[in-house]
Amino acid sequence: MPTNQYHIIHKVAVEAIQNELTSLQVLPSFVENDFIKAIELILASEGRVVLTGIGKSAIIAQKISATMNSTGQPALFMHAADAIHGDLGMIQKNDVIIAISKSGNTPEIKALAPLLKQFGNTLVAIVGNMNSELAKMADLVIDTTVDKEACPNNLAPTTSTTAQLIMGDAIAISLLQLRNFSGQDFSKYHPGGALGKKLYLKCEEIATRNAKPQVLPTDPWKKVIVTITESRLGATPVIDNQNNILGIITDGDIRRMLNKFDDFYHLTAQNIMSINPLSIDAESLAAKAGQFMQDKKITQLIVTKNNQYVGLIHLHDLYSEGII
Repeated sequence: MPTNQYHIIHKVAVEAIQNELTSLQVLPSFVENDFIKAIELILASEGRVVLTGIGKSAIIAQKISATMNSTGQPALFMHAADAIHGDLGMIQKNDVIIAISKSGNTPEIKALAPLLKQFGNTLVAIVGNMNSELAKMADLVIDTTVDKEACPNNLAPTTSTTAQLIMGDAIAISLLQLRNFSGQDFSKYHPGGALGKKLYLKCEEIATRNAKPQVLPTDPWKKVIVTITESRLGATPVIDNQNNILGIITDGDIRRMLNKFDDFYHLTAQNIMSINPLSIDAESLAAKAGQFMQDKKITQLIVTKNNQYVGLIHLHDLYSEGII
């Protein structure tokens, strides 16, 4: 890439980011009485939150709806254009409606607002024009006015949609905290994907998928190497006949054995193992195991239940699950 083109791109991108950050600094001052009342209203409501908008604001409304649903607040998205062509039937009597618009004067929003009022639902406006028709018709108004868009022509919705998104996130997080919504609650709504796994996947589930390498303290070094190789976990615990853990032998221990002894043919597992190996309870979250392994700079971790050997997990298991 030509040097002058690199500098132009860098300059334009940095200016766009800085322009948005500067314009958005006013948002905390817009958390006023109507914002507080809107949160209290939603908390007290037995219905859902219905979010609506047109154009880029509709996309923001969809995202806020998704955030609310994932944090314990029932919500749905209703496109403003579709609403005036039949989708108003989605609204139930206890629902709180949030209409999102920069100008508050788009034809669809102007047509929709009075129709929403006829249902008797509370209408909350997230709007960037406090003198707009939407602001005048809404029961509660949350201001998201910005000085200018990041677009050099001050036309493309950029800063304004970011302001809408931030205010929607502020609503969702306020509801979450006031409901004492916990990580366990969050996991109920995110059972799939890496995020969900961090909140529910336990060490035992991973360990039982793997091979279960183990050797007795009297087993010869050749059996140790074969066991480590066959399990493909880079280690094997050393256990006694009662399934108690005596130690662990890793690939590193094997290398150290070869370096330390010239005559190692007589060696057994108890001569090679590292004693007092680190372990984790089977009921612990895999995410906790991942953090523990990173902190201790180890790649294998023994999993136990009631102090008995259950299995072995490898750091790569956690990478493949997307937990790390």
